[in-house]
Amino acid sequence: MEVYYLLCICRGCNFINNKNNSKNNLAVNNEIREPQVRLVAEDGEPLGVMSGRDAQGIADKANLDLVMIAPQGKPPVCKIMDYGKYRFDQSKREKDQRKHQQQAELKEVRLSLNIDDHDFTTKANHAKKFLKAGSKVKVTIRFKGREVTHFDLGRKLMDKFKQECSEFGISDGKPSKLEGKFYTVILSPLLPKSEKSTIPAKQHKNKDDNVNMKKEGISKNEE
Repeated sequence: MEVYYLLCICRGCNFINNKNNSKNNLAVNNEIREPQVRLVAEDGEPLGVMSGRDAQGIADKANLDLVMIAPQGKPPVCKIMDYGKYRFDQSKREKDQRKHQQQAELKEVRLSLNIDDHDFTTKANHAKKFLKAGSKVKVTIRFKGREVTHFDLGRKLMDKFKQECSEFGISDGKPSKLEGKFYTVILSPLLPKSEKSTIPAKQHKNKDDNVNMKKEGISKNEE
C-alpha cells in the first residue's frame, strides 16, 4: 500500500491534470467542461442528471475524482472514483494481459528431411518445452531441391515428431499444409495431468459404493 500511495503522490498530477491524455485515458475533474452530466456513484448507483459543477462538488466532498466514462452519452456519463487507483489497477491488468499473450505466442521448430537422431531429439525437446509453457508450436519441414518429390517421407517424419510430442501437445485439427517447399503442422498444448479434474472418478466411486450398499441391504433383508 505504501508503494501505491507513493506512486499516486509522485504521479498524481500526471494522472489527473494532464491535458494531453492519450486515447486510452479519460477526462477527469477540471478537464470536464460539459454543462450537464449523468452521474454514477462509486458503487455504481445512478445519481441522476445534474450540472457538471454539482457533480464535481459531490466528488470533491467524497475526496474522490469525477471521471467521464461515456462522453458519447446525452448527457455524458461521469462516475465518481479514485482515478489514481483506477489507473494503477488498469496498468496491472494490461501487464497481466501482455504476460499471457507472450506465454500463448506461436513458437516454431524447423526440421529437415535428412535430420539425424540427435538433432531430432533436440528439436523435439524444444517443442515439448514450448508446449509445457503453454505456447503453440509450428513444426515446419523444409524440402531442399528434389526432396519435395518425396513428400511421403516428410509425412512420416512429421508423424514421428507428433508422436514424440504427444504427451504435451496435439495437432490443432487443421489439415497439414504443403506451401511451396515447406510442410507445416501446428501443435497445441495439452492441459497438465495435475489440472485434469478428478471429480468424475470420485463420483463414479461414490456411485459404486451406493450400489454396493444397496446390494448389502437387499442381502440382509433376504436373510
